[in-house]
Amino acid sequence: MRLTIARKIALAVIAIVILCVGTVAWVTSANLQRGFIAYLNQMQAQDLEQVGQLLASRYRTEGDFEWLRGDQRAMREVLAQLTPQIQAEGGSRRRPPPGRGDGFGPRPRRDGPPQEAPPPPGARDPMGIGARLSVFDAEGRALVGPPDVPSTIERPIIVDGRSVGSMRLRPLRQASGADASASGFLQQQLRDIVIVAAVMVLVSILLAFWLARHLLRPVAALRDVTARLARGQFDARAPLLSRDELAELALHVNAMAEALESSERKRRRVLADVAHELRTPLTVIRGEIEALIDGIRTAGPAALQSLHAEVLHLNKLVDDLHQLTMADAGELHFEWQMLDLAALLPPLLERFRSRAAGAGIVLSSTLAPGALMVRGDPDRLTQIIVNLLENSVRHTDAQGRIVLALARDGMHANLAIDDSAPGVPAGQHAAIFERLYRIDAARTRERGGSGLGLAICKALAEAHGGSISASPSPLGGLRVVLRLPLGSI
Repeated sequence: MRLTIARKIALAVIAIVILCVGTVAWVTSANLQRGFIAYLNQMQAQDLEQVGQLLASRYRTEGDFEWLRGDQRAMREVLAQLTPQIQAEGGSRRRPPPGRGDGFGPRPRRDGPPQEAPPPPGARDPMGIGARLSVFDAEGRALVGPPDVPSTIERPIIVDGRSVGSMRLRPLRQASGADASASGFLQQQLRDIVIVAAVMVLVSILLAFWLARHLLRPVAALRDVTARLARGQFDARAPLLSRDELAELALHVNAMAEALESSERKRRRVLADVAHELRTPLTVIRGEIEALIDGIRTAGPAALQSLHAEVLHLNKLVDDLHQLTMADAGELHFEWQMLDLAALLPPLLERFRSRAAGAGIVLSSTLAPGALMVRGDPDRLTQIIVNLLENSVRHTDAQGRIVLALARDGMHANLAIDDSAPGVPAGQHAAIFERLYRIDAARTRERGGSGLGLAICKALAEAHGGSISASPSPLGGLRVVLRLPLGSI
């Protein structure tokens, strides 16, 4: 069976809960047994005081401990008179002190002195300490029980203020050595711990599967959305089913879907625009060739010049598309070097000044004093500036103006080109850097260009670590600002 994420999460939670509950149950039971055994030993230490009183009372009657030496039955008779802290048959009543209405009055000794009557037949050791108890006389000789008792609870036997012997009791190590009520109580507590642990594990299993399914609902929705996106359904959106990291992931997936949808729309529009741009010169070339074939036009210099112009336009469009494709793939070749941007501009301005004058446009410039060193490719930077000046000359009305200004702005060099009317409609300044984007009215194909020049400028500027932007010009037309970092990129 394949393990899904929900099952993995559920099994992980179950394993952790079982480990934690099992550890808590084990530690609790161990502490309970240890604490309970310590409590039993404490109670039996108190009961040992009664044993000392009984032995002291019998010592007064007998005069010594010879009646006890090596006689386990005599010791059991003494222990049978005890009323322990925890009784064997359950109940908490205590018996009266020996010799005070306990039914065992003094009984005569064989040699005359009275002694206590023996316990009733069938009397037992109510504390269960007979096997663990040793009694010693005043000289330290063992009377009953093993002579060597490790880790003992020791009490003296005091008669008239003097020690006539001692008792040593080996402590309990486990509850099975205690009386029946103590063992039963401990077993009941351990059973309760096991039952509670089992119930907790069962509840945790149910909750783990429910929690795993609940937590993975957003993941299932994201899986469906990504599958639709993989099939090209870019209108798919993930629902927001929570307010956690999965919801943030859903927002990112939706943003990615919107970006893919926008890219798909742009791709289709670019393909349509490229097809349109290629169709126009090809249609003109086809018409010219058909006219020559049909004899409508003669193959003179004018016809050949027209064909040559359309071929050049077609070649320029293909070259621009190739450059943008290379820029997108990061495969444009650059010859990086340190160069003075201020020294790069005068030859270009001189070349365009005469051309602008021929179109009835005044081209002026303001260059910052001193060198503005940038790290870049001189050919690519020249291409950017030529494209910007070409765009201004081509789209500025006669009797207009073009002003180029180069200035330092902190750690950047700003190259601003302003031209006069016509301008770009409000809200479309950022769009002019898109590929094959065209503005109706003044800035159309009739003024030339492939619609890719500004897109190429943007790609080259970003490759140099700079930026390019457009805004309304104070001269009434368009302002384009190229911003490049000084020193290095």
